[in-house]
Amino acid sequence: MNNAPSVIVFDVNETLSDMSPMGARFAEVGAPAPLARLWFAALLRDGFALAAAGDSARFADIGADVLRGLLGRTALDRDLDQAVEHVMSGMAALGLHPDVADGVRTLKSAGYRLVTLTNGSPQVAEKLFATAGIREDFDLLLSVEDAQAWKPARASYEHAASACGVAPDQMLLVAVHPWDIHGASRAGLGTAWLNRSGETYPAYFRAPDHTITGLGGLARALAPAGPA
Repeated sequence: MNNAPSVIVFDVNETLSDMSPMGARFAEVGAPAPLARLWFAALLRDGFALAAAGDSARFADIGADVLRGLLGRTALDRDLDQAVEHVMSGMAALGLHPDVADGVRTLKSAGYRLVTLTNGSPQVAEKLFATAGIREDFDLLLSVEDAQAWKPARASYEHAASACGVAPDQMLLVAVHPWDIHGASRAGLGTAWLNRSGETYPAYFRAPDHTITGLGGLARALAPAGPA
């Protein structure tokens, strides 16, 4: 790992955005709230499968189709298409985790360039950050839609490096997902695992360069080196 990254790359879904309200969206259409976690896992599974096969599709398109399959077996309080629209619109209504805004501002003040790389829509990230008042802290909001390969495919991280005009080893990815950490590490990026829930990191993935329990800890972890 480069000990002095100049660019911090953030995953968005679950890493920065708090997706816990999605359970309420499911409940509001008559589905069990815990189905939200199954939906997101199935969405990621299918996105990964497409990437492994050399294909790609938009997060929203996969998410909606997965939802139709899950909700079609549930007694809903409205038409299936209306239920799918209600749940999917919840992604644009999410807020940040409590540690994010201050953590982002601290990293920006320390001199790092901040960008995002999401498997989702850049428009969702734009609204999320604008609402929280931190949009101006990010140089670029990148999506795998432009890379034509979902994370953790190498091409997605290489797309981010190209867009930023730096080598992969000048970047550090921050994510709550070990699979994202593994993919970024394989592509040559430094990594920081954001472990808010005290989980155990899977031994079969490449270990992160840093483990933090809140975003505010990242600036302290990088302080001896500082931005390149």
